[in-house]
Amino acid sequence: MTLEPAPAPVAALAKRLRFQSEECSRLGSELYADLLARAAADVEEGGPAWEVLRGHEGDPGGSALALRLMGAIHRLVLEGELPALAARYSEPRPDPAAVWRAFSAALADRAEDLRRLIELPVQTNEVGRCAALLPGFLAVAEQTGMPLRLLELGASAGLNLRWDRYRYRAPGFEWGPRESPLTIAFDLVGESPPATVAAVVERRGCDPAPVDPLSEEGRLTLLSYVWADQSQRAGRTRSALELAATTPAPVDGASAPEWVAERLREKRLGVVTVVFHSIVMQYLPQVERDAVAGLMRGAGSEASKAAPLAWLRMEPAGERADVWLRTWPGGEERHLARAGYHGDPVELL
Repeated sequence: MTLEPAPAPVAALAKRLRFQSEECSRLGSELYADLLARAAADVEEGGPAWEVLRGHEGDPGGSALALRLMGAIHRLVLEGELPALAARYSEPRPDPAAVWRAFSAALADRAEDLRRLIELPVQTNEVGRCAALLPGFLAVAEQTGMPLRLLELGASAGLNLRWDRYRYRAPGFEWGPRESPLTIAFDLVGESPPATVAAVVERRGCDPAPVDPLSEEGRLTLLSYVWADQSQRAGRTRSALELAATTPAPVDGASAPEWVAERLREKRLGVVTVVFHSIVMQYLPQVERDAVAGLMRGAGSEASKAAPLAWLRMEPAGERADVWLRTWPGGEERHLARAGYHGDPVELL
């Protein structure tokens, strides 16, 4: 006899799926918006979505359970394990009901595999966000006249640590090497950022579960979390992965507070240290967020003109992400921009 799912866990899971459905719709993925809305209803009916997700109703909110589910399914699609769903995903105008039938069948047929895969953390190394971070990097380079030492928190595979190797194109603005395999095109509102030279002398990051962009496993992981109907994002990721082989950017397996504390103890004269992150803090416990802020303030109080420090961050702020820059010595803080969660558009303030 099949037991009816308990009301509280069902409601909790359905609420998470519907929240992410609304977010996907707002961010331009009607495919994922529809599938997650249907999955929420399926959970309430005790269907295959419930069987895959049950037991995860108490997962931390920042763990992005709905995106872990979509990434797990997409991973099997990319591996060639779900040809029926892959065919539906690739249709120019997929029929929502037909896609759901294939998706639901995958949930039922591959439940054991999916329960294992949803244990993996989300790894969204979205290089489109570099368009929103670029004004901050250029402002630091112009303000200090020094080369940049890059330290990224929540770096995933380190693709955004290679931001200076990408070409950027917006109406009335271009920056970056013309020969780059990746051009990031975006809408720019407001005055263009300074087209200054920015030399990077060191790039390094940390992540609790770093991804190797040079391995097949790492590439598959990154691509699986790109939403299946957003081909432009997938193309950007593939181009960034191509470039990763020529530009080393090591990512250490470590929590943000312990790692940044160790890095900031390493003084670098004649360079400006730039600590940055993009859509990361929501995944960290509040105690870690507070620790990072305290460490930055402490290191800032010791910064000098010979060894300046900058803190560049792009984090959620409602329908858009806010980009803030704080520099030391002095501690001046600037609200640089508002941007889409995947980088486009960028509104300079």
